[in-house]
Amino acid sequence: MNIIRTLSISRRQLLAHKLRTILALLGIVVGVSAVIVMVAIGTGAQREVLGRIEQMGTNLIVVSAAEVQRSPGRLQVRGTVTTLTVQDAEAISRDVPQVAAAAPVQGRRMQVRYGGTTSGITITGTTPHYPDVRNFRVASGSFFDETDNIALRRVAVLGAGAHRVLFGGQNTSNGDGSDGGRSAVGSYPGERYPAGLNAIGETIRIGNVPFDVIGIMEPKGVDLDGVDQDNQIFIPVNTALRRVFNVAYINNIYIRAQNRDVMDEAAFRIRDMLRERHRLNIQDQPDDFTISTQLELLDAQRETTDTFTMLIGSIAGVSLFVGGIGILAIMLISVRERVNEIGLRMAVGARKKDVLIQFLLEASMLSLGGGIAGIVFGIAGSVAVGMATDWATSVSLYPLLLAFVFSFAIGLFFGVYPARKASQLDPIEALRSE
Repeated sequence: MNIIRTLSISRRQLLAHKLRTILALLGIVVGVSAVIVMVAIGTGAQREVLGRIEQMGTNLIVVSAAEVQRSPGRLQVRGTVTTLTVQDAEAISRDVPQVAAAAPVQGRRMQVRYGGTTSGITITGTTPHYPDVRNFRVASGSFFDETDNIALRRVAVLGAGAHRVLFGGQNTSNGDGSDGGRSAVGSYPGERYPAGLNAIGETIRIGNVPFDVIGIMEPKGVDLDGVDQDNQIFIPVNTALRRVFNVAYINNIYIRAQNRDVMDEAAFRIRDMLRERHRLNIQDQPDDFTISTQLELLDAQRETTDTFTMLIGSIAGVSLFVGGIGILAIMLISVRERVNEIGLRMAVGARKKDVLIQFLLEASMLSLGGGIAGIVFGIAGSVAVGMATDWATSVSLYPLLLAFVFSFAIGLFFGVYPARKASQLDPIEALRSE
């Protein structure tokens, strides 16, 4: 059998009923494009989430002050714990070889005032290691150093959001028309502000305590919990504990491991150390802290986004299945209309195999044509969704190939029954039909 001739016959038959062919193609086009768009949205969301986790810090381990009580099937966090201290952070950094750096944190939302502007901003007391551990960078000025922390100096580094709130509409010139040598370039990359809006050297009040601004951080954005990481002001932790919060304990310790391979071992050693330091082993008391690692967060988020992508991809796949049913219906109609043609071909020597291949090729041409068109529309739709909304979309080669192969398989699957039915027709009975 001449395959080229068979393809030519199939093409003519499909073009002879243009509306029917278009309707059959439409189901596959919608199905394939829907799969591509949905998977692109899911993949984009996954990359965005994983990117935010990476921004939290490299090889991050977090120790949180919390009383952990075991109940059937889960852990419960209860009460306010005051046993986590700056000395714990120092011991972790000094005595755990898998740890590169550790930064204690005590934070609280307080009223901050500059000039006529007052706003509620999170005050974060920490050490000079914080930017390195949490992957923060200074945009202008500098971060405070260990000398500032030891001397309890009242110095502050503004987050990008805090700078915008407190200084966005203020003129901080020296009164002589100059800006004190400060740059007219704002603290946000790619943005410029009028001269005099840089906060370096200005004095703000946290509660009633004055602080000199020595630096401004680059924008960080919102973390996975929806907390604005830019709406905070960093001050030395010793200053925070003694002059602002009047407490001796901290909320968290952020830790950067040497590399990802040693994170589990580092977490294990940190837990043993803290239990020993907090005297929890004496009566086998439960942990008064919790330890979480970036790897756990990555795995949890990756599993969630993978499940989400599979779910929406499966839903979109239903429309592709419906498109296959459309091909089945069209091919059955085609077989019924072409009974005489089938009988005549078989009467002049065509084999059942030839008739079977003829109709399988027609079904495959429909599904492949719909698959190619669906890929084009899917890519265009993914780009359009990304441009028209805030959703991140990502189109990769794998889902395109998968959609194409699946559309071809759909055509073969739903084309087998009509093709076999056509090949099983009795030539004499087919010639007698009208």
